[in-house]
Order: sequence, then structure tokens, then C-alpha cells
Amino acid sequence: MKRTHILLVAILLVCGVSAEGKPKKRGAQITKQQATATALAQVPGGSIKSSELEREHGQLIYSFDISTDAGIKEVHVDARTGKVLEVTDETPAGEAREQRQERKPRHKRP
Repeated sequence: MKRTHILLVAILLVCGVSAEGKPKKRGAQITKQQATATALAQVPGGSIKSSELEREHGQLIYSFDISTDAGIKEVHVDARTGKVLEVTDETPAGEAREQRQERKPRHKRP
């Protein structure tokens, strides 16, 4: 029985599944909690509106939309190094453009 459990854990690790049973993105070296703390440090007094781990321009990043009194700030944190890559003001037009881009079907290369 013990061997079965060890084998199961080994298979899960090899397949890239975390202890919580959620798939891990290949290459992320920092946790979402670490990235969240880094992003919030860039926007004092803000609160997380949304977040995601995504590949953008070939780079794995945590992307955060942070609500402030002045509007929405978008913060990108490198998922490998934990460094802040970009902090921008989110506009309604920019948000709509991002949503349209996300809805476009992606074509995989052969």
C-alpha cells in the first residue's frame, strides 16, 4: 500500500501536478502568493481585482489587475524571477481589446 502511494506521488510530480491537484505551468519558479505580494507593493492601497498566470510575448508572467481610487493598474510579475516587468494604467478601451484578443482562437503550429 505504501509503495502505491509513493508511486502515485511520483507520477503526479512527473506529470506536473501540484499537491493541491492543480496543473502547474512549466517554468514558474515563484508562487502566486509571492507574486501577489510583489504586485501589491507596487500599488500601495490597491486591491486585487483579477489575476492569472499566462504566457505573454513568450514569457511566463503573473498578470494582476489592481483596483485603486484612481482606476485599475495592471502589474506584470515575471513568474521565474519575481521581478516586476510592467505597471500600466488599465483603460476601458485597453481592457476591451484584451478581452477580444483572449476570445480569438489560437492556432497551434504543426
